[in-house]
Amino acid sequence: MLRKTVLTEEKREYFKNALSQMLDAVLSDTGKDARSIAYFRGDSGDLTDRASLDIDKNVNFRIRERESRLIQKIKDALIRVENGTFGICEECGSKIPEKRLRVRPIATLCIRCKEEEEGAKGINARRSA
Repeated sequence: MLRKTVLTEEKREYFKNALSQMLDAVLSDTGKDARSIAYFRGDSGDLTDRASLDIDKNVNFRIRERESRLIQKIKDALIRVENGTFGICEECGSKIPEKRLRVRPIATLCIRCKEEEEGAKGINARRSA
């Protein structure tokens, strides 16, 4: 179970504003991408043009998929700010350093747990290769 942290009102507002600005920026960029995708709908002439369009569609789809995950992470962080669990490592329950949160306010793991997670992923990736 996650323990609760007591952020000062000033820090709570700082992170709430920072996360809200991140969310607004991502949503704004997502809207631009959605409008710019309109050119994908045309039927291109030759095979090379169609292949290029397919690649562009695939890249755009991956970008929007990542943006969607980022939007959810930002919303989850805003919820953590509100419920008092922001800045607490979801793995070990220790406090995530403020310096890390200022750089990556959507962080859910302390540095040690994140490094362990990435190390485990690296080992699993090497095993499956």
